[in-house]
Amino acid sequence: MTANEADPTEGPACGSGCGPLTPEQIRVMRDHGTERAGSSPLNHEKRAGLYRCAACGTPLFRSETKYDSGSGWPSYYDVLPHAVESRTDASHGMVRTEIHCASCKGHLGHLFPDGPRPTGLRYCINGLALNFVPDAA
Repeated sequence: MTANEADPTEGPACGSGCGPLTPEQIRVMRDHGTERAGSSPLNHEKRAGLYRCAACGTPLFRSETKYDSGSGWPSYYDVLPHAVESRTDASHGMVRTEIHCASCKGHLGHLFPDGPRPTGLRYCINGLALNFVPDAA
């Protein structure tokens, strides 16, 4: 990590639901790891709310854009404006688009061009990289 890169375990004060990262979250967000498919409780989250970066609390996705992609990871067809950045990931013998938090640079997952309308995009995100904050009732 260079002096110009943010450490995803540090950064802006988190909003409600954020806290220190677990070793597994550090493996995913700092070391570009992937959680096991189907392992995230967020796969089954159906409430209205906001998905925030687990490292810094930045709002990333609204529940209205979440859908069941069948991939085993929480998936969204759209992201909040300016919330994520991307880069080409040529690891594991394939070329993909990596998605990371625009604020802290923590690895979130990957972007694929096989999602539903209206965007046709699938943001395939590690649940460990997210904190869900339900809307007030």
